Amino acid sequence: MLNNFPLEIITEPLLEWFRANARILPWREEPTPYRVWVSEIMLQQTRVEAVKPYFKRFTTALPTIRDLAECEEERLLKLWEGLGYYNRVRNMQIAARTVMEEYGGQLPPDYGKLLGLKGIGHYTAGAIASIAYGIPVPAVDGNVLRVIARVTADSSDIMKQSVRTRVEEALQDIMPKEQASQFNQALMELGATVCVPNGEPLCGECPWKEICEAKRLDCWQELPVKSKAKPRKIEDKTVFIIRDGEKVVLHKRPSQGLLAGLYEFPNTAGHLSEEEALLWVKEQKLNPLRIQKLEPAKHIFSHVEWHMTGYVVRVDELTENKSGMLFVEVKDSEERYPIPAAFAAYTKYMNIRLGNEKFQ
Repeated sequence: MLNNFPLEIITEPLLEWFRANARILPWREEPTPYRVWVSEIMLQQTRVEAVKPYFKRFTTALPTIRDLAECEEERLLKLWEGLGYYNRVRNMQIAARTVMEEYGGQLPPDYGKLLGLKGIGHYTAGAIASIAYGIPVPAVDGNVLRVIARVTADSSDIMKQSVRTRVEEALQDIMPKEQASQFNQALMELGATVCVPNGEPLCGECPWKEICEAKRLDCWQELPVKSKAKPRKIEDKTVFIIRDGEKVVLHKRPSQGLLAGLYEFPNTAGHLSEEEALLWVKEQKLNPLRIQKLEPAKHIFSHVEWHMTGYVVRVDELTENKSGMLFVEVKDSEERYPIPAAFAAYTKYMNIRLGNEKFQ
């Protein structure tokens, strides 16, 4: 298992290193179950520095699980605006309602019950159980898989569930029962700050530099082994910022699918020429006065890429005459309507900011 590496030798140097090098993070200052949960969900697919202001705003606006459970959807999505992967926060709200109904408003101090909540997988359940409740269960994410693959020089494919399970079992065997929280956080921290995902690891700062097999064999570039994901689908789009001076046109996306329930600028498939774009606007029963072509933009989702071109179109007057279009005051669009970061390249043409930008 794990190349017959004596994994128990990693524990003491790791904990000693963590005591001296742990970053000061807002969710560590008061690691209640709710705050640990919020931080771990936000940190999925998102950098720590980007998460910090979101975490502060979210937990200030919704300080309890009850507040999360009862929050109106558009306010919830607005608090999440810019973080992306909006199903994360939708699933959190579903889980919060379950917690209110079944557990009296408190996340259960039980790994299995945590795992049964919507949107909480093995890693998040392990993080909440160990960090908030001190329960000795592993929390294995990409950082942990990487550092374990390297210290043991294990070339197994970390994208396979069987490999993740094997790592979880191995860590369970060596986890210090009274220091589960510190142990799991130390593994995550080492992967985030020393044995980093992009670029050369900082081996000189690593507590395992004397025992690391990848360092000894000089093979860190090959580890961890990850099977390649399917290539993303490319979708061309033309995006319209339609204004009459005071108002701008938004459109609410369907309640299911990509960016469900969020507000977007009107758009259509393909890259339209200026003439085609004017015709499209007229087909929406609007009267264009002038048009300005904008720079191309790209947004990457997990399975699809949008390649966008854009136009600002001034129209003579916006009146409520088109089904599916919402004509809103520009300032209201910044304060009330959650617009996904996919359109961030074009929001500057209506003088609004999304997500963290609003608070800088």
